[in-house]
Amino acid sequence: MEKARFVKTGKDSFFGEYLYEKTVPEGHFLRKLKQEIDWDRFTHKLIKLYKGEGLVGRPPFDPAMLLKIELVAYLYNLSERQVEVYINENLPAKYFVGLAVDESAPDHSTLTVFRDRLLKRGKLKIFKEMLEEIVRIALEKGIQFGSIQLIDSVHSVANVNTAKDRQRDKNDKGPHDPDAQWGAKHKQTIKKADGSEETRTQYFYGYKTHTSMNAETGIITSVEVTSGEAFDGHHFCSLVDHDIEQDIQVETYAADKAYDDTENHFYLQENNLHSAIRLKNSRTNKKDPNKQPWQELKKTAQYQLGSKERYKIERKFGEAKQTHGFGKCRYIGKPKYLFQATFVAMVLNLKRIIKMTVGVGFKTQAFAD
Repeated sequence: MEKARFVKTGKDSFFGEYLYEKTVPEGHFLRKLKQEIDWDRFTHKLIKLYKGEGLVGRPPFDPAMLLKIELVAYLYNLSERQVEVYINENLPAKYFVGLAVDESAPDHSTLTVFRDRLLKRGKLKIFKEMLEEIVRIALEKGIQFGSIQLIDSVHSVANVNTAKDRQRDKNDKGPHDPDAQWGAKHKQTIKKADGSEETRTQYFYGYKTHTSMNAETGIITSVEVTSGEAFDGHHFCSLVDHDIEQDIQVETYAADKAYDDTENHFYLQENNLHSAIRLKNSRTNKKDPNKQPWQELKKTAQYQLGSKERYKIERKFGEAKQTHGFGKCRYIGKPKYLFQATFVAMVLNLKRIIKMTVGVGFKTQAFAD
């Protein structure tokens, strides 16, 4: 069978192997990430999105290399322009992506073409498949998933100046990002000048990523993206479905009050799963006999254990925002937000896989302008 041809990067040369063996520390995170993950499986998956699949025409860059460059960008919260410079100046990063010391990183515009290829030819399916592949790698490496799965959503602010957007609206030009919407973030109690307190709802303009994560491993198994106004509870069952499709063996699903919908509880029951969805007071304190089943649910060991684990997914969201720039959208439009959400989930998972298999943690490194 004819093999795909790719741009030569000198990775097997003197400058691509020997020098790195002498200069890149054995315990460096990117060294372990290169060694522990079979990146060729992504080459085989992604080359199908190329016209000619690398067999005819001008040889492309190995798509797995471009994938790794994007992962470096999200690991260190770098733009496409910044990651090009970073790889050229950083030996561990250059070694990880598969470039010889004397080879230059692909131009940042190549990454833009790569992203557009994933969006246009891979559509939504390729992002789901890439995240599934990372989860599959974790399972193949023998990482044991715990019995509790956590579901929650995290918001990202749109890459939009809302003040200018209001002016655009006055001029009948339409919003800069038509896919973004206003959504409620949380409620905040503030103390007024007269000493009284007032509860106000905090809002954001942007998107949400609905997420399922294993509490024991911290590995994200499923994501869905929506505009900011979407109701969290409506995405619970589809996240559970995706976990079941991947054969994620868990017993309990935990979530906050936003997911306390009778349909969600019964859906878990139908799939022989325990519910640790936090119950609203109106459900357990109402004055009628129908409250008893819900009161009994709160007493179960699964509910109580699941409730204690919910903080872990909020901590994961904090990591995504503070370390990997997920607090704000990089691009315009929902499809590109899915690209961002998937890559953030992938780097979070890869960090956990390397930590759990070889004990090497990821350390952030600031980019110097």
